[in-house]
Amino acid sequence: MSELSFEQMLDESFKTIRNGEVVEGTVIGVKEDEIILNIGYKADGIISRNEYSNDSNLDLTTVVSVGDTMEAKVLKVNDGEGQVLLTYKRLAAEKGNKRLEEAFENKEVLTAKVTQVLDGGLSVLVEDTRVFIPASLVSDSYEKDLTKYQDQEIEFVITEFNPRRRRIIGDRKQLLVAKKAEMQKELFARIKPGDVVEGTIKNVTDFGAFIDLGGADGLLHISEMSWGRVENPKKVFKAGDPIKVLIKDINGDKIALSLKFEDQNPWLHAAEKYAAGNVVEGKIARMTDFGAFIELEPGVDALLHVSQISRAHVEKPSDVLSVGQVVTAKVVDFNGEEKKISLSMKVLEPAAEETAETTEE
Repeated sequence: MSELSFEQMLDESFKTIRNGEVVEGTVIGVKEDEIILNIGYKADGIISRNEYSNDSNLDLTTVVSVGDTMEAKVLKVNDGEGQVLLTYKRLAAEKGNKRLEEAFENKEVLTAKVTQVLDGGLSVLVEDTRVFIPASLVSDSYEKDLTKYQDQEIEFVITEFNPRRRRIIGDRKQLLVAKKAEMQKELFARIKPGDVVEGTIKNVTDFGAFIDLGGADGLLHISEMSWGRVENPKKVFKAGDPIKVLIKDINGDKIALSLKFEDQNPWLHAAEKYAAGNVVEGKIARMTDFGAFIELEPGVDALLHVSQISRAHVEKPSDVLSVGQVVTAKVVDFNGEEKKISLSMKVLEPAAEETAETTEE
């Protein structure tokens, strides 16, 4: 039996490796574009920048240090120069694909950071594997600008998994819809007409404001915004502001809201303030051919009939009065049940005889 040469014995002291095998090694050298690994083989393993990352400008010295341990996959046992060509990114992609396949099959909720905002949606990375979330599946409502999601961690599920076609699709929308449905169920079980709840103004229109109550939206109609008049809701309310509202009515999934709290009802003390005989001051809110409506305070209007404007003949209120004008008048009738108050300016004017007597003197 012939004795083994030193080189043969040295070769046999090292493990054998094959193409496609996963090996573990220790970093013994790193350059900007190359990592050198001791993989326990007679030749060192080399990971080029292109086989570490898809970022062609990545400086490998910023992500790997001498002494680090890492796994890689053998691409070629001998690259022609006696070195073993390895890949890190392909192994990571395989691990990522396997992780995503399991998540797809188990309908698992994943969390990942948004790495890129694209024209058609968001891109996230799960263990170095790209998942695309189309714009239509990002939210349960239309969002024109998705840039706010950049670098944010979001939850989603995998709804389509086809790595061969490089098509891995995520869906965030269904999680939001499910969460909102659960919140809606909890909200309707908790609230009832007469409750005062806190919400956030979601949207303001010409006819009212939609309030997010945490699970469902309620409508605060313009007629319920104040005991007085609100001409333009957009001048009073702003989206995003917190607000405390009264649940006026619940009809199916529709919630009617109000800011007319009963303890603030101006008619509670109107009988005393506007009793017949009292002289009051108010602002002309609107006019018709038969009279002018005077706002005594927000929520309390009184009628000044055309016949009660002056002792002199007045054809139309607009001939002598104008909207916004402040007038002084006397209460001649108060009807609390029907919330009607009648005023007279005429009775405060001196009688013709008194005027004549004053003139003679």
